Amino acid sequence: MVGFTSTSFAQEGNPDEGKTLFRNYCATCHSKDMKKNLTGPALGGVQERWSDWPLEDLYAWIRNSPALIASGHPKANEVYEQYNKVAMTAFPNLTDENIASLLSYIDLVVAGVPGDGGPKDPDGPVVEKKGVSKWIYAGLLGFLAMLALVLARVIGNLNVIAAKKENPDALIERKSILDILTSKGLIGFVLFALIILGGYTTVNNAVSLGRQQGYAPEQPIKFSHATHAGLNKIDCQYCHDGARRSKHSVIPATNTCMNCHRAINYGSEHGTAEITKIYASVGFDPINNKYIENYDDMPESEVEALYKSWMVKANKEFNEKFADADEDDLNDLANDQWKELVDKLTNREKKTVKGPIEWVRIHNLPDHVYFNHAQHVSVGKVECQTCHGAVEEMEVVQQMSPLSMGWCINCHRQTEVNFEEEGYYSAYEDYHKELKAGDRLKVTVEDIGGLECQKCHY
Repeated sequence: MVGFTSTSFAQEGNPDEGKTLFRNYCATCHSKDMKKNLTGPALGGVQERWSDWPLEDLYAWIRNSPALIASGHPKANEVYEQYNKVAMTAFPNLTDENIASLLSYIDLVVAGVPGDGGPKDPDGPVVEKKGVSKWIYAGLLGFLAMLALVLARVIGNLNVIAAKKENPDALIERKSILDILTSKGLIGFVLFALIILGGYTTVNNAVSLGRQQGYAPEQPIKFSHATHAGLNKIDCQYCHDGARRSKHSVIPATNTCMNCHRAINYGSEHGTAEITKIYASVGFDPINNKYIENYDDMPESEVEALYKSWMVKANKEFNEKFADADEDDLNDLANDQWKELVDKLTNREKKTVKGPIEWVRIHNLPDHVYFNHAQHVSVGKVECQTCHGAVEEMEVVQQMSPLSMGWCINCHRQTEVNFEEEGYYSAYEDYHKELKAGDRLKVTVEDIGGLECQKCHY
């Protein structure tokens, strides 16, 4: 095998681009100081750890680790086994230049280059570079305001002296500070500054609309994607079935949950309580394993009694932790779980636990943006993780990508289109000829109109 060094490749990459790529693709699972292991290993020294293998293997690992693992690569399988057989998300849209930039940024952070992690302490960890305190700016602004008043006062005195020289007998009054502060010139300047500041703030906030990267709200049910999509390997489109056939991926109806949880009706202390929330919303009696007739008309007191009885039974029979618990302890636990259930399933408009579960939306594009899941998932074959991150590893789902216009445009510029697939893109005759002749190496989404304004803003 041919080894490689980190230095030669770090020079080829763009660290600024690498910093953006790290934030968008890597920061969810890897430590930003590149030295600590989190969900994934520390990225510092990754090139040295792969130095016994060709550079192409490391690039293939970063771009699509599941494929490299499936090929039987020794190093890939070693890392895979070391991290409990949890594969890294595939990023097929990353080019060689992107990966070189990412590795370059990692090297700079590890080296402690100022501006990319702060100066390095030879005897300690990387020291974070601190920003300038906002109080310094406030003090500077105050100083400039005082200086402006002093200069205005000096100019006023000079004007009085000049006027006295021209007309010694004239009675000339000096302007007070109040006169200066209420002058038309100063009021006009303040209004102009407020308009500029207000405009800047409005535009800046408008540009940031929907960019809530890292947003991970608490949901009414503590649904673990790590358990469902990760541990149990449930396909994303089983629940979010709209992603393959419509614009929206859709939030699954509670009936989808019941496809499994009619049979899987208990779990740990936490799991039993969360599954009971599903039953209470749709009116399912887990004790008798049947749906309740006329559930909407069932008194709230009877609903409470039913599900408290179930939680006492489930915790007693199915959780080893409470196998020897007395009746009072089990009733107290059921009371606490019921209070949590009522708190999460009701709100001002919905006074009952019955009815749809009101999930909190996480990904929300502005109304003027058109995005079609089916176009990306079914036609473009884009993996869910490309935009949403390693959801199968998340206990609480968060917005992984910035979902900004620039982020989407960069993806369209880099993502290659599969022109070999039968029946697709037959209209692009020139591209087919160029690919066949070797005059063109690839066709990206940009080449087939992916950057046209009307595609997303019609």
